[in-house]
Amino acid sequence: MNKKQFRELDLSEEIQKAVQDMGYEEATAIQTAIIPLMLEGRDVIGHSQTGTGKTAAFAIPIIERIDMDIRNVQVLILCPTRELAIQSCEEIRKFSKYKTGIKSVAIYGGQPIDRQIQALKQGTQIVIGTPGRVMDHMRRHTLKFNNLTTVVLDEADEMLNMGFREDIETILQKTSEDRQTVLFSATMSKAIMAITKQYQKDPEVISVVHHQLTVSNIEQNYLEVPQGKKIEVLNRLLDMYNPKLSLIFCNTKRQVDELVSQLQLRGYMSDGLHGDMNQPTRSRVMDAFKNGKVEILVATDVAARGIDVDDVEVVFNYDIPQDEEYYVHRIGRTGRAGKIGKAFTFVCGRSQLNDLREIQRYTNAKINLMATPSLDETNEVKQNKFIEKMKKALDSGELEKYVKIVDRLIDEEYTSVDIATAAIKIIMEKDAKKIPSDDFDMNPIKEARRGYKDRDGFKRDSSKSSRDAGKSRDNSKWRDSSKSRDGVKAKTSWDSYMPKDSRDSYKPKDSSYKPKDSRDSYKPKDSGKWRDSSKSKVVSRDKDIIK
Repeated sequence: MNKKQFRELDLSEEIQKAVQDMGYEEATAIQTAIIPLMLEGRDVIGHSQTGTGKTAAFAIPIIERIDMDIRNVQVLILCPTRELAIQSCEEIRKFSKYKTGIKSVAIYGGQPIDRQIQALKQGTQIVIGTPGRVMDHMRRHTLKFNNLTTVVLDEADEMLNMGFREDIETILQKTSEDRQTVLFSATMSKAIMAITKQYQKDPEVISVVHHQLTVSNIEQNYLEVPQGKKIEVLNRLLDMYNPKLSLIFCNTKRQVDELVSQLQLRGYMSDGLHGDMNQPTRSRVMDAFKNGKVEILVATDVAARGIDVDDVEVVFNYDIPQDEEYYVHRIGRTGRAGKIGKAFTFVCGRSQLNDLREIQRYTNAKINLMATPSLDETNEVKQNKFIEKMKKALDSGELEKYVKIVDRLIDEEYTSVDIATAAIKIIMEKDAKKIPSDDFDMNPIKEARRGYKDRDGFKRDSSKSSRDAGKSRDNSKWRDSSKSRDGVKAKTSWDSYMPKDSRDSYKPKDSSYKPKDSRDSYKPKDSGKWRDSSKSKVVSRDKDIIK
C-alpha cells in the first residue's frame, strides 16, 4: 500500500499546521487509505495492528468534517478502556488545536459523572467514551444524538472480548441510520463481521497486513527460567541494563501485586497497574511513571491499554502472553519514535517454549535465546558504572568543599587509599539493593530441559507430561502449580482452567468459583484470604535445587 506525505492529502491549513507541530511528515499506510474515504463520508473497516497510526486515521477526517456552528455532539468514538479513551481525546485535541470552536470530551467510569455532565452541557462536538459510561449518560439524557453524524468503534475486537457487544448494539440502535460508521479491529472474527454486516453500509475494507508485526529496532530475547527464579533473573537484567523506564507485563492482577511488593523490597522505584484499581489511583500511577518518579511499571494487558510513553527502554514479559497478539501489543510499548528498545520474555518449561514458537510464527520475527547474566557480570556492570560516575566527579573540579573532610582524616593517620576505599564502600552500599541477587548459576538450556533430583532423591523430568511431572513423590497428591518450579500445571490448579482468549482473568470449571466484575482478578467464593505461595513447603524444599 503506497504512502503519501500529509501535504499531498486534501487537508485544511489548520490540520497541516497541527500535523507539522507534532513532527509528522509522511502518513502511514492506513492513514493514506482511510483519511480520503472518511472525508467522503464512506463507512470504513480498518483492519490493522497496534502502532499503525489508526488514531490519526480517524481523528483527522473527523475534525475536518465537524460543523463548528453546531455545539452539539456530532461524533461518538467508543473505546474499550478509559486509558485508550483519554489517549484518543488527547490526540484529537492536538490535531484540532488550530480549529477554533471544536471541543472534545472523554467520558469513562471512575471519574465523577457530574464533571462529565457539566462538560457536555457546555457544548462539545466530539465525545470519546467507554460503552458503560456512554450508556449511563444516555439513561440520564445527558448525551443526545440528534446531530450525530459519525460513530467510530476503536479496537472493536477488544470491546467484544470484554463483553460490550450488547452495549455497542444498544448505542448504535439509538443513533441515526444515516450515520457514518467506522470500525477498527486487529482481528476480523465472526462477531466483528456480524456487527459490520448489520450496522455498516457497503463498508470499504482497508487491511494493513504486516509481514513482520514487530519493528526491527526492538531487540527481542527470551530466557529459559525456572518458575521460582524469575524475580532473581529480573533483578539481574534490571541491574545489567539499568533502564530509565521499563514495563513489566503479568497475566493476572495478583501477580502484579506480588511482583510490585518484591521489587519495592529490593529497592526499585516500582508500582503496579491493573483493573481493580480505582481511577484516581490509576491516574496517579500513570502520572508518576510518565514523570519518571516510578521507573518500573508492572501491569496487566488490559490495564496497559492506552499507555503512551515514548521513553520506555525495556519491556519484560514476566509471564508469557496468553495470546500471540498480546505479545505484539506489549513489546510495541518500547522502541518508539525511532529509538532502540529491548524486550525480554521469561519462558518456564516445555509448554511455554511451544507457546513462544507460536509467537515467532505469528510475528514472523526472530526471538533470540540468551543466557541469564551471572552475578559476576552484573557486579562488573555496576562497578563500571560507578567508576564512570567517579571520573565525572573528579573531572568536574567541584571537590574543594570535601577536601577539609579528607584533611581531617589524614590528620588522624588514615591513608588516602583507606579514605577512598571507605568512601566507595559507603556509596556502593547505599546504592545497593536491599535484597541482593542470589548467587546461583544457571545454564538456561540444561536446567530447562534435563532431569534433576530433589533433595529427597525423587527424579523429576521436565520432558515428561504435565500429569506425570506434576505428581508428588508418593503419587497420592497433585502439586499446586503456584508451587511449581518449572510452571507444570497441576490438576487442582486454577491456572489449568485458563481459556486462551482470556487476558487477565479466567473462570474455573468448578462453578463454586465466581470471578469479580474485574477482568484481571479472581478470588474463590468461600475464601477469605489468598494463599501465599512463597510459604509453600514444596517451594522451600526445592528452592536450593539450582546452584
